[in-house]
Amino acid sequence: MRILLVEDDPGVARFVARALREQAYAVDVVADGEDALYKVAISTYDAVVLDVMIPGRNGFEVCRELRDSGMRIPVLMLTARDAVEDRINGLDIGADDYLTKPFEVGELLARLRALLRRGADLRANAIKIGDLEIDTRGQHAKRASQLLDLTTKEYSLLEYLAHNAGRVVGREEIAEHVWDQNFDPFSNLIEVYINRLRGKVDEPFGVPLIHTRRGAGYVLQVMPEEADTSNTVSMKSDNTPNNDGGGQRHKEGKNV
Repeated sequence: MRILLVEDDPGVARFVARALREQAYAVDVVADGEDALYKVAISTYDAVVLDVMIPGRNGFEVCRELRDSGMRIPVLMLTARDAVEDRINGLDIGADDYLTKPFEVGELLARLRALLRRGADLRANAIKIGDLEIDTRGQHAKRASQLLDLTTKEYSLLEYLAHNAGRVVGREEIAEHVWDQNFDPFSNLIEVYINRLRGKVDEPFGVPLIHTRRGAGYVLQVMPEEADTSNTVSMKSDNTPNNDGGGQRHKEGKNV
C-alpha cells in the first residue's frame, strides 16, 4: 500500500512516516498543498493522510479539489483545530475521517486500516491462497502452517500480490503500490524481491504459487494442474478490535 503524507511539521512528518513504513506502507511525504495535488496527479496512492494547516492551499482546499476532480482516494485529515465546525467542514468537503492532534500513532494506524478496508475493493484481514495464509493485521504469513520469515518489503509485496490473487500484475503497478517515489523504474529491484519471495514462499514447499507471465508481470495463484482440496482463495474481513494493535512492529503508545 502506498500512502501520501501531507504534513509541514518536519518532526511530525518523520515520526508518522517512520510508523507507516514500519507497518509495510510505502510513504511519500510533501509539506504543502500544491505539492500534494501534484503528487496525486502523477502517482497512484491508496490513501492520503492530510494535515489541515499546511502552507499554500490548506488541507480543506486540497481535499475539495480532489473530490471535485472525481478522485475517490481515501483521505484522513489531521488537525490541531478541534472545533466541531472544523470537523464538520472537513467531512462535508469529502474527507473520509478526521483525527485531532495530538493523537496516538496506534489510533492513526487503526483509522488508516479501516479506511483501506472500506468501499467496493474491501481489504481483507485474512487471505488464504491454497496453503498460504496471510494475516494483514498481524502482518505475517504462513505456508503449510509454518511461519514465513519475511522482511517488511517482502511482506508488503506478498500482501499486494495476495490482494490481487489470480490477476496478473505488472511491474509498473507493483512499483506504484509497493514502493515510494524513490523507486528507480530501470532497476531490477522488483525481480530481486520476487526471487526472494520464491525462495521463502515456494521453494521449501514444492508447489509454486508465484508465477511469471512473460511480458506481462506476476500472478499469485494455485495453478489448475497443481490444485487439490486446498486450492481455494478466501478472504475474511474481521472488523472486531485488535487488542494487540495487529502485531505491529511500531510501538503505538506514543502521542504525536
